[in-house]
Amino acid sequence: MTKIKKLVEEEINPDTLSGQTLAYLGDAVYEVYIRRHLLKGGIVRPQVLQREATHYVSAKAQAALITKLQDEGRLTEEEIAIFHRGRNAKSHTKAKNTSLGTYQISTGFEAVWGYLDLLGKDERIKELTLWCIETVENGGIDEYKFD
Repeated sequence: MTKIKKLVEEEINPDTLSGQTLAYLGDAVYEVYIRRHLLKGGIVRPQVLQREATHYVSAKAQAALITKLQDEGRLTEEEIAIFHRGRNAKSHTKAKNTSLGTYQISTGFEAVWGYLDLLGKDERIKELTLWCIETVENGGIDEYKFD
């Protein structure tokens, strides 16, 4: 009889994690929402999904979204602090086709999602993500230019 190893998750205080670590999780959390949204919107071909997802998940889009969230006062003080922690984190890599500054801002964006996920703030993640989806689809980040 084979024993199945039981996965045990420990509670973790997200305040003890680096901005890069929070961004690692946040990237996946945000991406799942976007992929689900696209699939439920009737897009099912992988090549089309990938192309459409870029409008929401690219470093440029995330940088524009987090900037607009701040400009409109939609983030809490805690979320802004986490954004800064992620943005200021030292990185040894950068996204393709974008500047280091844009990549750092998008890392801050992802850190917020990772932080909220570890705190179990699913409703807040959903609220922010739905705002992001609506903003992208209504052309609300077109005025923000990131390279």
